[in-house]
Amino acid sequence: MPVYSMTGYASAQHSTATSASESEPKNQPITQLGLEIRSVNSRFLDLTFRLPEDLRQFEPALRELLGAKLKRGKIEVRASVETTSASNIPDPTPKLLQRLNAAQDSIRAWLPNANPLSVADVIRLAAAEQGSQRDWSADVMPLAEKTLKELLTARQREGARLATMLLSHITQLRTLAEQAGPLVPKLVEQQRIRFMERWKEAMALTDGATLPEAAQDRALTEATAFAIRIDVAEEITRVNSHLDELERLIKKGGEIGKRLDFLIQELHREANTMGSKSAALELTHISVDMKVLIEQMREQVQNLE
Repeated sequence: MPVYSMTGYASAQHSTATSASESEPKNQPITQLGLEIRSVNSRFLDLTFRLPEDLRQFEPALRELLGAKLKRGKIEVRASVETTSASNIPDPTPKLLQRLNAAQDSIRAWLPNANPLSVADVIRLAAAEQGSQRDWSADVMPLAEKTLKELLTARQREGARLATMLLSHITQLRTLAEQAGPLVPKLVEQQRIRFMERWKEAMALTDGATLPEAAQDRALTEATAFAIRIDVAEEITRVNSHLDELERLIKKGGEIGKRLDFLIQELHREANTMGSKSAALELTHISVDMKVLIEQMREQVQNLE
């Protein structure tokens, strides 16, 4: 299955001129329906609609259509209706002119100083009336399906790009884990030798009250306890385990954003523990490099559905 990003944009238009028949008059008004869908990341599915009054009746159907295909993201749907005529000037009907004349007389009876209607006002009102008379039932949903398909394609394309980046980061983290692995027994042995040397120096300064065998046993016990505290082998194992699961989920695809986000948190916890237990500068650098990569992965995962 593909990996989808929650970020995407798509738009489409439908014009009545493309479906007009030859029998219709040349000066038939041309109405263009525009639809655009914007999508950004969000924890849940959040749908927002900006529809003109003529299209508000389609909001439930649009909500159902988007909810069936999109699982997460803040989605904004905008629609517009623009009407013109073939000559760019719509022809007002006599009925409309009568209504406008009656409305103007009524208004000026109460407001004598009101400005009279201009030709531009009449043309604009005529265009609005012609646009509002159209039935969009056969146009809105097919256009919405087309726009949604383009949005899914854009989200899939962005998701594939993010998946490639995540897999690249996983490879780099594996390399860092491999570099850290051989350092663990080396650091443990160095600390053991260092403890023994310190205890030998301490014994040389004593008056002999403490038995050498007991001192040596204590030194070994302290060295062992310290070795346990600095041993990051378990953290490295868990890092590799999380990386395996991350890679498996990314290659599987689907709705993996929330699961990836959880694994990223666990991965960061292990890298942070490695840094806190580090007894060598080299291991500290590896931990810092890991956390930088993990933080980059976290930002990318935030955009996945």
